[in-house]
Amino acid sequence: MRILVLSFYFKPDLCAGSFRTTALVEQLKQQTGVEVDVVTTMPNRYASFEAGAKAEEIDGNIRVRRIVLPTHASGMLDQIKSFKTFYQQALKLVKNEDYDLVFATSSRLFTAFLGAQVSKKKKVPLYLDIRDIFVDSIKDVLPSKVVFFLKPLLSAIEKYTFSSAKHINLVSKGFDEYFRVRYSKANYSWFTNGIDDEFLGLPSRENENLSREKAKRIVYAGNIGEGQGLHSILPKFASQVGNSYHFSVIGDGGRKPQLTDSVTELANIELLPPVNRHQLIEEYLNADVLFLHLNDYPAFEKVLPSKIFEYAATGKPILAGVSGYAADFIKSEVSNAEVFYPGDDQGALQALNKLKLEHTDRDAFINKYTRTNIMKDMSDSIVTLR
Repeated sequence: MRILVLSFYFKPDLCAGSFRTTALVEQLKQQTGVEVDVVTTMPNRYASFEAGAKAEEIDGNIRVRRIVLPTHASGMLDQIKSFKTFYQQALKLVKNEDYDLVFATSSRLFTAFLGAQVSKKKKVPLYLDIRDIFVDSIKDVLPSKVVFFLKPLLSAIEKYTFSSAKHINLVSKGFDEYFRVRYSKANYSWFTNGIDDEFLGLPSRENENLSREKAKRIVYAGNIGEGQGLHSILPKFASQVGNSYHFSVIGDGGRKPQLTDSVTELANIELLPPVNRHQLIEEYLNADVLFLHLNDYPAFEKVLPSKIFEYAATGKPILAGVSGYAADFIKSEVSNAEVFYPGDDQGALQALNKLKLEHTDRDAFINKYTRTNIMKDMSDSIVTLR
């Protein structure tokens, strides 16, 4: 069986899409009689982070081909140019190839659309892995005039794409109602995000900053964009806690300049560039609290951030500004984690004061959501699709 895997991100890139797809391909590699052709991009998630990668790699039954994208930041026009390049070059790479199945993992719809195009041309089944509802979320992150013109076109693309799929996996159960109402003919599964091997068996390190003389350390790591809304919460929140806490924000994204401008007069917050996963784990272990935030947009009430899983695996206290499904998930699944409504600095302070600043045993959570086990089951569902 020959499977085409389409993913805009793949190792060694630093993002949830890369980690998820890499883990899945590792499980597909173990499947008997399976060949996998991965078409992806050169590392590009953050302009400020470079990681070497080859244009083509072959590892047993896995071939990885990476497309070079134009230099870009995180603006909308840059992203459009990047996706256009990926789309055009991917079609060229697979034009003369034969496949038995097309798998596409997508958050912004267009990789899924590419998968639909290829599966139609090759006349093979399409398996989609959906990490976000793009058409549902654009109304919250783009100007209303832009949405007015784009939404009819994007809705048509969405309908074509998801109607083409034989199987759709949804990363969050919060997506369920949206998809089942619109695309009832597809088969569905819910192989969620999980905990990668790097985050298993971590030491239960207590931070030395817990002494009364030193500020406790709150760490955020990840994208700094409109979706995360850090610029709408951190300046107010950092002002509220004063010298009791020091904030370390690790990452990059389209809203980093705005965040930078808004915290220039705050001595208790530092902005750091993206780091590799080994360094990231060290940052987590040296934290007193791990911080997560999504902007106050209706579309984000359906999502389940992958960050929850790696945060939880550290045993560190978690402070999360989320609502909807993510809030319900954290409350029911993650111990010593407090939730506040997005953008509410007073609620964030109250939630912070409820946390126990100590290591928490989350072995049951880790066993339930180990990424390897989830991706093994997902790979089984892919190779059995006919």
